[in-house]
Amino acid sequence: MKNKNYLIQLGIEIKKHRLAQNLSQEELASKCGFDRTYISMLERGARNPSILNLLKLCNGLEIKIDELVKGIN
Repeated sequence: MKNKNYLIQLGIEIKKHRLAQNLSQEELASKCGFDRTYISMLERGARNPSILNLLKLCNGLEIKIDELVKGIN
């Protein structure tokens, strides 16, 4: 259950950064080379992304990975 909490916290951070840039899930997915449903699953904590996908996501959000994960306890 604890791992699921990490994924939910990660999803909250992804959504926070996406919304701060006024991006839709579809726009972010396009920037990252992902499907919109993958972004949705990440934001809900339903997927456990690989480190490479996290890096692609951060590139699409134009942030460093430490910015994305710093709010996760």
